[in-house]
Amino acid sequence: MFKILVVDDEPDLRYLLRRVFERAGHEVSDARDGAAALEALHRSRPDLVVTDMMMPVMGGAELIRRLRADPGTALIPILAVTGDAHLAGGADTVLHKPWTSQQLLAAAAALMPQKVDHT
Repeated sequence: MFKILVVDDEPDLRYLLRRVFERAGHEVSDARDGAAALEALHRSRPDLVVTDMMMPVMGGAELIRRLRADPGTALIPILAVTGDAHLAGGADTVLHKPWTSQQLLAAAAALMPQKVDHT
């Protein structure tokens, strides 16, 4: 199980992303924009950030820039989910809209750190 932060200004899409990841067994938190995402990151550090690019208050490009500039968050993998890949500079992977649940989970899995079982 991984901790995933979903960032999107559209409540229905945020809900859909959350459900896909929860059904796959992940712990999910969400934020309505980049500024709210930064606040959420102070409370709990996720294993992956999944962000839209076009949002009010603070868009995905600024969120990515700030995450990469902070040594405490610079190495968190970022999956940009967008209709315009040109906006997603700095993201580790870009998933183009529209996407399928399988594409979303595969892109996320490729970015998440490998957990080692020490049992």
